[in-house]
Amino acid sequence: MVKWSKLFNADGHDRRHRLQDEVRSLLPTRREHIPPSPIAAKEVTKVALRLKHQIEQVIPCELEEWKVTKAHSPIITPTVVKTAKEAGGEEYKACVVYCLLVVKKWFKRQALVELWDSDLHDVRAVAAEIMAKRIIEGEENLEYLLEEVLLKRHSIWVDGEATIPANAIERAVDLHALTVIGSSGYQKCVSYLWRGWLVQDDEDPSRFIDYKDKTNTDYWAHFDPDRMRVPAYQNAFQVGMSVIFLALYTGAINTINPSGDLDAIEGLLYLFTFGFICDEVSKFWKVGRWYIGFWNVFNTTLYALLTTSFITRMVAFGHERNQPTRVKFNHLSYNFLAFTAPMFWIRLLLYLDTFRFFGAMLVVLKVMMRESLIFFALLIVVLVGFLQAFIGLDLADNSVQDTGFVVQAMLNAIMQSPEFDGFEQFGHPFGLILYYIFTFVVMVILLNILIALYNSAYEDITENAIDEYMALFSQKTMQFVRAPDENVFIAPFNIIELFCLVLPFEWWMPKPQYERLNDIVMGIIYSPLLLITAFLETRQAHRVSYNRRRGEEDDDTVEEWEQTLHECDFEADGWDKKVQQSKPNVEFGAEILEVRKLQEEVNELKEILLDIREKSGWGSDTLKESKFEESEKLGESSGSASQD
Repeated sequence: MVKWSKLFNADGHDRRHRLQDEVRSLLPTRREHIPPSPIAAKEVTKVALRLKHQIEQVIPCELEEWKVTKAHSPIITPTVVKTAKEAGGEEYKACVVYCLLVVKKWFKRQALVELWDSDLHDVRAVAAEIMAKRIIEGEENLEYLLEEVLLKRHSIWVDGEATIPANAIERAVDLHALTVIGSSGYQKCVSYLWRGWLVQDDEDPSRFIDYKDKTNTDYWAHFDPDRMRVPAYQNAFQVGMSVIFLALYTGAINTINPSGDLDAIEGLLYLFTFGFICDEVSKFWKVGRWYIGFWNVFNTTLYALLTTSFITRMVAFGHERNQPTRVKFNHLSYNFLAFTAPMFWIRLLLYLDTFRFFGAMLVVLKVMMRESLIFFALLIVVLVGFLQAFIGLDLADNSVQDTGFVVQAMLNAIMQSPEFDGFEQFGHPFGLILYYIFTFVVMVILLNILIALYNSAYEDITENAIDEYMALFSQKTMQFVRAPDENVFIAPFNIIELFCLVLPFEWWMPKPQYERLNDIVMGIIYSPLLLITAFLETRQAHRVSYNRRRGEEDDDTVEEWEQTLHECDFEADGWDKKVQQSKPNVEFGAEILEVRKLQEEVNELKEILLDIREKSGWGSDTLKESKFEESEKLGESSGSASQD
């Protein structure tokens, strides 16, 4: 475990920067419960250094990226990948993929530090990612790939101490390694985690094992409150709670109580809000400032407005009926409530990102918001400069009277609705000239820069829409899987956990009895959902059993083109032989194939000449030697002639 107090020593700034990537921004995270790495951190670091050295030798100079990423790359050859797999030997070979991702992070960091070689280091980072993908896709043992290569947690050695353990799945998500995330083995692992087919071992939390009842067709064996840890079920429950939350808001805003009374719908709305606030506070307490993101700020703003509406309603209750003060605060409460309507509907997008369309669009919006920071940074500088000029012109009359007008006019110009009339007599002619310049800078220059940034962000995301969606889905899965809570109480049911379990029982009740009590409460709360999930898992158990009897993978499905495939024998009817004779060789270009064909013909001709010489029946050794010398001279002369 990282000792966070050491971050504030003499070189604390540098340590914080280097360990920033080690701090997990995904949720839920409980650092004190993360199990240690099964391999010593120094050994993992040595493997990573070996791989870094290899990549530096494989790519000694700046190359075009497509030469590294192409299907049959002349740079990342099978021999290079095989050598990379041997970097950890037999004992540490499971951590090679994790180490390649660490090396990718190192090269990215080096590209920022050494700007003169940034392109070279970027290509090396891509090479590390490509090698990791090739190793993942080349592993045939699925169980070993999932449990040892991708899900086993490792640490590296930084500043005399081990970093927070993480596995290759988490590392790829944190580094946004789209190439690794898009590999088949990685996506199969994420799919198994999402379905709950891979779960953490209760005895050894550092291991992920198969769900023991995956093939159990007994319905009640799947009626287990612990199955609420499954990411798919948690996500479905959160979507359901969000829809109910929206329905409560719709009912509250459409049934206004002029008297200021708090009805049942509004009471449930504010109760849900309190549960969501407790959930946000709990996550921020566990993770710290790394938890803060766009959606967290968005949700916090929504909850703050709802809390303000509730407080003003309570203030209205403090006055008697029909008093003007009560009516005033009651209207103010409903105004705050109505103001949050767009945010309630936008909030649904947070839980619809598992659908491919919404997921890709959310990635686009996220990148656009990040690109907007450049525009707003420029805009703030321009606004402050021109505002100071306008206030200076206003102060020339020894008074500040038109500041409100100036601010409103500048904001209208930003919204592409400038007002020139009021500036005709404003410090004539300087005020009008300044406003024309400000309007030109904002509407023509800055807004077109913003449009160009948005267009670039949209093109970059849509070109890799599938990979970006898979990365978003993997990130959402890891939010549920990474160090999950022992007892899953999803908001707003966390209120029940807080006031009905934690406060009255946890501090004195023995742990086995307390866990049993939690299971009973969760079984009652989630019973409607568990009835559905048990039915779905029973159907999955039948399908998994059927696939295993056929010798196929657990998630295999029989498609329509596979239904009649067993009746075809392409080798017996000669079709496979025709296909093999007519198929092109996509690994090498036509010119390389022609050179190889010519080389084979020359070798055949050489063998024929040697055979003729052996059968020519030369008499004496001298005669043979003379003829051999003559043939050599003849060969040399013909070779020089061919060169000429």
